[in-house]
Amino acid sequence: MGKKNKGAAESINARLALVMKSGKVDLGYKQTLKDIRMGRAKLVIIAKNCPPLRRSEIEYYAMLADTGVHHYTGNNIELGTACGKYFRVSSLTI
Repeated sequence: MGKKNKGAAESINARLALVMKSGKVDLGYKQTLKDIRMGRAKLVIIAKNCPPLRRSEIEYYAMLADTGVHHYTGNNIELGTACGKYFRVSSLTI
């Protein structure tokens, strides 16, 4: 990882911690789809190792709902840790 990428990852993790503190976040694949369908999602974050079918389904729903999608550079374990949880998180909505 280069210096720029490491700084970007730390920035995302710091912002993610702030969002988790605010409480306006939903974790998980099912809840992500629900939020996108209901129009409550502003941004969707997907882990790097999310299965391709799930990833494409989330991206498709987000495209229809005009919601931003961010691909997290780490895997689902690292995304869960960045959220301050002790479990894996493949996707989340803000």
